[in-house]
Amino acid sequence: MVKPCFKIRWEILLAVALLFAIAISGCSKNDPNSFQGYVEGDFIYVSSSQSGRLDRLFVQRGEQVTANSPLFILESENEQAGQRQASEQVASSEATLEDMMTGKRAQEIDVIKSQLSQALAYEKLSQINLKRDSSLYMKGVIPKAQLDSTRATADSDSGKVRELKHQLQVAELAARNEQIKAQSANVGAAKATLDQAKWKVNQKRVVSNVSGLVFDTIYRVGEWVGAGMPVVNILPPENIKVRFFVPEPALSKIAIGNEVTIRSDNNRSDIPAKVTYISTQAEYTPPVIYSNETRSKLVYMIEAHPITVSTATQLHPGQPVVVRLK
Repeated sequence: MVKPCFKIRWEILLAVALLFAIAISGCSKNDPNSFQGYVEGDFIYVSSSQSGRLDRLFVQRGEQVTANSPLFILESENEQAGQRQASEQVASSEATLEDMMTGKRAQEIDVIKSQLSQALAYEKLSQINLKRDSSLYMKGVIPKAQLDSTRATADSDSGKVRELKHQLQVAELAARNEQIKAQSANVGAAKATLDQAKWKVNQKRVVSNVSGLVFDTIYRVGEWVGAGMPVVNILPPENIKVRFFVPEPALSKIAIGNEVTIRSDNNRSDIPAKVTYISTQAEYTPPVIYSNETRSKLVYMIEAHPITVSTATQLHPGQPVVVRLK
């Protein structure tokens, strides 16, 4: 029969941490340049500006990713439909603008030309009738009323010819400048809408913009993800840092840019680092720093980053360390 495994209680873990802290605190008594601290990381919380169902998740916790690696995809049916609609609006606006630039269609111009040819024939005939009736009226053959009717018909036919000539000129012209400018603005607005639609579609496929460790994944495939909600947490090695605390008398020994060494229980050699931040405010010793000689004393928080990326990956957030000044 297999015996069940016992679960490690958090009290045991706390006791181990206390034993380690007591051991290193003993060292700190003998070495005034050694201080206790812990590892921390500035995480990159990767999210999408759009909401949607999580369709695919390409990474898992503990995996190393590089820049431009795919992380996850959200469903994008609505956004893709919006992109297609915007694309059709651009095509319609451009077609209208092109039509304005070229005037009427060739078939419409041909119709006006045919009407003009017919009107010219009527005008020619009415002029012949007018000349004949004028001669007959002078001879007293026809009354003046008939001559006036013939003259009115000739004037009407001439007016029709002039009208069709103007219509032909207008048909062959492009639209007015103001109309063309207005339609050009419509084309620009449609293209901007299309750019927005494309951007929304692209926001549904998220890639990593940094290289680092996938520290955690927040959602599972099939779950709904709200806009701006982190789906993946990434810890770049350059974002790993150490926080340690020094009393005020020792603060004068430290300046930004100073080199320090970091030691933990799982590293055989010291890790070189540089001080990158010095707090300007004093605070009580944090509860994670278990040391009898520093408990309940005011200290200043210092941050240091490992000098090289390769050494930074040897440290893990939450890990207790000892920092020694050079």
